[in-house]
Amino acid sequence: MKRSRLLMLWLLALGRLALGQAAPYGNNSQAGHYATVRGVKLYYETYGSGPPLLLLHGNGGSIRDFLPTIPYFAKRYRVIALDSRAHGKSVDAGDSLSFEMLADDCAALLTQLRLDSAYVLGWSDGGITALVLALRHPGKVKRLAATGANLWPDSTALAPALWQQMRRGYQEGRFQTFTDPKRRNDWKVFLLDWREPHLALATLARIKAPAFIIAGDQDVIRAEHTVAIYQSLPRAWLWIVPNSGHATLLDHAEEFNRKTEAFFRAPSIPLTSLR
Repeated sequence: MKRSRLLMLWLLALGRLALGQAAPYGNNSQAGHYATVRGVKLYYETYGSGPPLLLLHGNGGSIRDFLPTIPYFAKRYRVIALDSRAHGKSVDAGDSLSFEMLADDCAALLTQLRLDSAYVLGWSDGGITALVLALRHPGKVKRLAATGANLWPDSTALAPALWQQMRRGYQEGRFQTFTDPKRRNDWKVFLLDWREPHLALATLARIKAPAFIIAGDQDVIRAEHTVAIYQSLPRAWLWIVPNSGHATLLDHAEEFNRKTEAFFRAPSIPLTSLR
């Protein structure tokens, strides 16, 4: 069974930035913590102080996705970088995943940390989770930034090459019996993107938190799909990043961080007026 295209893109981008990185993000004994949430032992790391900012990685990823993100935002925010269940150090023995589960985990973690709400930054699956969190737990999200998120899993939302690769991966793995725990977990994580999400554009009108919708102009998420997400949100900014694929926050880290912070710090005004 092949890993998803999203993970492959992440690995390529990570390889360009990981060299010389001092902080052991994702494996930092000084910053790492575990929280038992909804029957799962979630691993997270905290950095900095200030308003809370929750970081949510993509499919098959981990806290290490945010190598250039954490140090920038830790200067002004209390960064909470999470390994989602079944990812990184957050082990999940269950046999399935859903974005509703991931979003409910986030809400429960914030409650356990005695945080009424947080800014949220999500990449890929993390962006989907951020949107679902804002739908299911609106009081928990101050503002959200989502890069490379999709609302449903088919070729109208995803680039044809990615969708075909996912179809092949599903056909190769659907009749296999995975006895190795790691391979079984990888298959469960793959199925999350194969089967989900299933969000109607109309449901986004219920999101009251301001949203910053981002994608690369060469993203594996179709540009028209990203624009439709933006247009369906009551209060939103849009940024299609030039000369970028799916890894916007890595390939254009400095500009990405600066613009995302500008969005978080923008005056509380009706964002639709800026369209």
